Amino acid sequence: MPDAPPPPPPYQWFDLHVLRTERVSPSLLRVTFGGERLGDMVTDGRDQRFKLFLPRPGQDAPVLPDDRGISWYAQWRAQDPAVRAVMRSYTIRELRHDPAELDVDFVQHGEGHDGHGGPASHWSRTARPGDRVAVLGPVAEDNGGADFQPPAGTDWVLITADESALPAVAGILAWLPAGTPARVWVEVAHPEDVQDLPTKADAEVTWLVGGATATLDAVRAADLPAGTPYAWVAGESGTVRAVRRHLVSERGFDRRTVTFTGYWRRGATEEQLLAELG
Repeated sequence: MPDAPPPPPPYQWFDLHVLRTERVSPSLLRVTFGGERLGDMVTDGRDQRFKLFLPRPGQDAPVLPDDRGISWYAQWRAQDPAVRAVMRSYTIRELRHDPAELDVDFVQHGEGHDGHGGPASHWSRTARPGDRVAVLGPVAEDNGGADFQPPAGTDWVLITADESALPAVAGILAWLPAGTPARVWVEVAHPEDVQDLPTKADAEVTWLVGGATATLDAVRAADLPAGTPYAWVAGESGTVRAVRRHLVSERGFDRRTVTFTGYWRRGATEEQLLAELG
């Protein structure tokens, strides 16, 4: 028998444009995108990520590699850093198909986190309808782009985040099966950043306004449920490490059941963090 053809790649390129922008809260600005093929994009729910490519100042569209196949990343790295598209990983806030629209929430770092605003934050503040971007987004539900993966046998989930991970928290809570016990702490800079997070889970959501150690202090003081937990910890890198250390070393969580991601680092710009990745 002939070999079966390889499965199609779970991600494809999309040429999108801005439809509208909305200031959701002092720390969050939502940009809604549209495009001819956007209806092909799907999401696995939860903290579904994708790659966003933005133009540099003075460019009408992002400058991308000529070959957008499997070697696209190496080609993007080889391009002139002053010319190549700004690349960032973002979480789908909402994906609709009638009409086809993609919502992405941009944290306004320049107005909060130590004044370190990156090009993506700046771009979102100046974006206008018609502005062009590119996206490498999922076209198969099982695409490997969601980190929230509770193992079998999980009795309850613990979630901590700040506003940078708020779109992911919204996606996770919307995805959780009905009745799932969940303890959630979300740290935000302003009272106006608090928002409704619809869920069918049995979720207790605590909002923490300001304070560099607010999340760690709140989790330390919490009376946690019994049973086998699964933890998803995201946000500022230093806080993420401290919360993970507390859960594993002091609470006895199995380190394999703690998913942790640093979305940003206090005192560092987006460009500095990318440079450290090599």
